[in-house]
Order: sequence, then structure tokens, then C-alpha cells
Amino acid sequence: MTIELAVSAETVHVGLPFLERVRRIADRGLQVEIWDWSNHLDDLDELAAMDAEVVSMTGYLRGNLTDDDAIPELLATAEESLRVAEKLRCPRLNLHGTGLDGRGLPVRPVETVTGAMWARATVTLQRLAALGEREGRVFTLENLNLAVDHPGTPFARAEDTLALVSAVDSPGLRMNLDLYHAQIGEGNLIELCRRALPWVGEIQVADVPGRCEPGTGEINYPAVAAALREMGYDGTVALEAFARNDPDSAIDAFIRAFTPEAE
Repeated sequence: MTIELAVSAETVHVGLPFLERVRRIADRGLQVEIWDWSNHLDDLDELAAMDAEVVSMTGYLRGNLTDDDAIPELLATAEESLRVAEKLRCPRLNLHGTGLDGRGLPVRPVETVTGAMWARATVTLQRLAALGEREGRVFTLENLNLAVDHPGTPFARAEDTLALVSAVDSPGLRMNLDLYHAQIGEGNLIELCRRALPWVGEIQVADVPGRCEPGTGEINYPAVAAALREMGYDGTVALEAFARNDPDSAIDAFIRAFTPEAE
């Protein structure tokens, strides 16, 4: 099994213009991920024409999974995102448990997630999954951490995203299993991967603490990589980490961690 490797153009080479970041990642033979496509409207035509494989992007702009006045916005901007994904030939569109602001904080923080909210979120995700199936794309629901980066976000834990995605159980909806966030909130990463694997659409990584490249923190990513191969995972693992020092060295460390010959 061969794991595909991707790098987020939003976190690496951050001192360069956006398209140059994409170019440098693609020149390494790696897939590319982006965040909010609406931040790059002036670059979309050129990005679509580049020899770069964009494999993940934000799948909504506003709204959330549970509120009557926010669900229509979520679905409408998901439709907009699908049009951009078609232009970029991007297979996966990323979602969160609620809309986030520019600092990564929930637009509408939630202290307690009720049973009614779980039910509404499931129905909304069913509708998103149907959109994904219709367009031949996959929406991915990403887990987040509450302790450091995203306090007040509902459905944030990997256990939450696994419960929702497995309940919908559609090829149009999968998990974006972010191991950086999971380590902060839950740990036991290899067993988490094993439980979640049937519903995983991609995996994102960064080390803890600091959200930098593998080898800068406490996570044994070569062991995680070996376990993923043993499980038969052959999807994308994406570096969504900030370079501690040199961006190319950070990408090198990521490749070493997930390349069998380097173990």
C-alpha cells in the first residue's frame, strides 16, 4: 500500500505569495491542500491551469450544521464550493462542526451539544453527502481540539466526527482525521485510526505541542505511518503544520516520517 502525501499551502512557505507556495509543493511531487478558496479568488484561474494536484479545500463559507437560519447558508455555500472544486478538479471539500472565524474560533460557540443538535447535524450532513454523491466529490468532516485552538466548537472530537460520519454512512461524506487535534484532545492515535479507518477520507498531521512538522514534538509519526500501512490505508496524509524553521526541511521531515525506506 502506498500512502499519498500532501502539504497545505496555507501553513508552509507562508512568506511567499500563494501561487508560489503551491508551485513549490507541487515541484516536490506532493499533492496540495488549500483552505478557504474565497481568499484566493484572483488566483483561481491560474491555480486551475497549474500542474498541481489540489486534493482538499474548504467546502463551505458560512453557516453551521444545526441552526435553522444557518443551515441554508451552509448548503448554499457548499454548492458554491462544489463549483470551485470542479474548476480545480479537487476531490475533497472540508467541513467543521460549525462555522469558524478568521482566528479559528466558532462563530457561534456552544457549551452543551444537545440530542436535538446531534439529530439536526446528522440530517444536514446527509444533505451534504447527497450533494457530494451528485457531483462525484467527497465532503470531509474534520475533528478539532477544544483545549488549545478551537474552544466552543460543537462536534469537535474525533469520536464525534466518527459518530456522525458513520451514522450517515455515505460515500459522499468521510472523516478528515486530524491527528494533531486528536492527540491534544484524545490521544491513542493508532487505535483511533484503526476504529475510524472505514470512514476516513484523509488524514492530516502536525506534531504536538506547537503544530510543527513531525519530529518536533511527542508523536511518533513513523510508528503511526507503519500502522496505517499495516491497516491497508492508501489514501492521503497531509501535512497541515507550520515549519519550525526552514519550510523545505519541514517537508523533508514529513516525507521521512511517512516513507517506508526512511524508517
